[in-house]
Amino acid sequence: MKRTISMLWIGTLLAGLVGCATSNDSNADLRQSQSLQTVVGTPGNTVVPQNPTIPTSLLGVQPSGSMNQFPADFGGAALRNGKERPVPQDRGMDHRPTELVLPGHEVEVPAGDQSTKTQTAFATLPSGTLILYDSTGPYGWLGELYGIASVNLASHFGTTASKPVIQYKVGDIAKYKAVIYIGSTYDEPLPVAFLDDVLAASVPVIWMYDNIWQLANRAADFVGTYGYNPWAFDVTPISQVTYHGTVLTRDPTNGAGMMQFSPFDDTKVATLATATRADGTTLPWAVRSGNLTYIGEVPFAFIDHNDRYLVFCDLLFDALAPTTATQHRALVRLEDVSPMTDPTAFKAIVDYLYANGVPFSVATIALYTDPLGAANGGKAQTMKWTQNAAMLTQLKYAVSHGGTLVLHGYTHQYGSLKNPYSGTTADDFEFYMAHVDPVTNNVVYDGAVPQDTAAWATARISSALSALKLAGLTAPTIFEYPHYAGSPTDSKAIKGMLGTAYHRGLYFTGDLGLTKSDMTHSIGLFYPYTVTDVYGWKIKPENMGNYEPEAYNNHPPRLPADLVTTAQNNLVIRDGVASFFFHPYEPLAQLQAIVTGVKAAGYKFVAVNSL
Repeated sequence: MKRTISMLWIGTLLAGLVGCATSNDSNADLRQSQSLQTVVGTPGNTVVPQNPTIPTSLLGVQPSGSMNQFPADFGGAALRNGKERPVPQDRGMDHRPTELVLPGHEVEVPAGDQSTKTQTAFATLPSGTLILYDSTGPYGWLGELYGIASVNLASHFGTTASKPVIQYKVGDIAKYKAVIYIGSTYDEPLPVAFLDDVLAASVPVIWMYDNIWQLANRAADFVGTYGYNPWAFDVTPISQVTYHGTVLTRDPTNGAGMMQFSPFDDTKVATLATATRADGTTLPWAVRSGNLTYIGEVPFAFIDHNDRYLVFCDLLFDALAPTTATQHRALVRLEDVSPMTDPTAFKAIVDYLYANGVPFSVATIALYTDPLGAANGGKAQTMKWTQNAAMLTQLKYAVSHGGTLVLHGYTHQYGSLKNPYSGTTADDFEFYMAHVDPVTNNVVYDGAVPQDTAAWATARISSALSALKLAGLTAPTIFEYPHYAGSPTDSKAIKGMLGTAYHRGLYFTGDLGLTKSDMTHSIGLFYPYTVTDVYGWKIKPENMGNYEPEAYNNHPPRLPADLVTTAQNNLVIRDGVASFFFHPYEPLAQLQAIVTGVKAAGYKFVAVNSL
C-alpha cells in the first residue's frame, strides 16, 4: 500500500529542539495531506529535547496532529491565577530620545504621509511589504521561521523585503506600502525609530503577538488613541476562532497564550475575529484601530487545514489588496501516477473529470522502481513509461482531455533503502531522509540525503525529464516534491530548472539569506493562494489534503466530508483556492463526492496554469 505523507502534517512539534524539522509532503503514501504528524531529527536519530525551558507538553507529537508545534517565549512573565501571564504596563513612560534623520538624508515626504520626524531618503514611491521579525535570545531562530511564513504569504500581493527588527532604521516604513511585524521574542529590544514610525505612519501595519506593550509604553496615550490596552496573555485552552461567521479550529494544546485586553473600547477599536475559550467565554483574536491591526498570537504555530491561520491569510487582503474581488477557485491533482498505475482506473477518473468540465493535473513519476521487491514477491522490478504502452496511452489521453503534467520526482524513492517504508516508488521520500519511530509510530524527518548537492538534484530532474521525453511526453514545467520534502540546496537547484512548484513548503533557518541555512529548525507551510517563496518558486497551492480511508502513523482517516469541510472553511478567504489531490487507485465514487461537494460550496475548478 502506498503511503501519502503530507506536509501539512509535519508536526513540527519539536521545533524548539535540536534537529527539529517540519515535514511536508504530497504523495500517495504517507497520506500526504493528512495530518501527518512528523517529528524531525538529526540524521539517523530521534530528536532529543535539549532546552529544559520548553514545556513538557511540547516535547513530542501531539494527538491533535497540528503542524509547527513551536514553543513560546514568555520571558519573565509569571503565571497568575493559573490562567494568564501579565505583560509590562508602563504606559506612556518610554521617554527615550527620538532617533533623528542623519544629515544629508532628509527628503520630501510624500503627500499624506505623517511620519515626518523619522523620514529617510528613498528613491521611489513606497511599494511592497516590509516584514520585520525578532532575532535575539534563545528563540531567535523562531523569529526567522515566522518571517519566512510572512514573506511567502505577502508575496502573493507583490514585492517583499525582510530583516530582523533590530536592524530597523529611521524611516524604513516610508519606503513600503505596508509593514508586518512578528513578535516572538518576549521583550525583543525594539528600536525607538521603529516604535515612533509605527505610531506616526499612515500605511497599514500588522503586528503579531509579543511586544505590543512596548508600542503602548512609547505612545503618549495608547489607550486613548487605539481604544485598547494589552493586559496579559490568556493561557487557558482556546479551541475556536470565529471569523465572518465561520468557526475555525485552534489547537487547544497551544500553550503560547493569546493577548487579552483591559480596558477595551469597542467604539474605537474593531474586533476582526473572536476566540472562544473552553468555558464558552470569548476574547478578541484580532483587532484593528486606525492603520494598526493587532493579532494576539502568532497564527503560524499549531496549524491545520481548518485553522485560524486562514483568518490571517485573508486579513492580508485588507492591508495589501483591499479592493480584491471575491472569487473562489479549486484545483485537483491526480497523485503518484507512474508506469505501474492501473490504466483502466486512471482512464475512468480522467473521463469523469473531463465530462464534468474539471481541469486537473497529473503528478507524474518518471520511473517506477522497486529495488527490494517489496511489491513483487521479493524480486526487484523497474518499469519505464516506454515499457507500459497501455498506461502511456492513457497518460497522453489525459493530457488531451484537460490534464496538465506535473513532475513528481524521478523515482519517488531513494536508492535501495527503506526511506522510510519499502524503497518502492511512491512509498518513499526521494530528496529527504526519514524513518518511522518503532515506539511512537511517528514519521521522523532526518535531514538531507547523504550526497545532497545541487548537481545531484539537477541530475535527477534531468533524468526524469529525459525519461518523459523519450516516452513522447511534453516536458512538465511544474515540479512537486515527493512527500513535499527537500533540502534548501535541492529547492534552489530544482527551481533553476522548473520555476513553478505545486506543493506545500518546507523551510529552514537561514533561508532568508542572512545566515547559512543549517536545517536545525524548520517550518511547514501550506497556502490558500499562489505565492513566490523564499527559494524563488512560484507555488501553486495545495491546502486541502487528500482522501485517505485508513489511519496511518497516528493520523486519522480523511474522508470526502472532511475535505469538503476544509473547502467550506476556506471560503473565508476572499480570493482563495481550494486544492486537493487524489490517488487513482482509490474508488472513483470518493472523487465524485469531493468534486461535487467542492462545487456545491461555490468553487469553480480551473487549470493549474490559470492561477
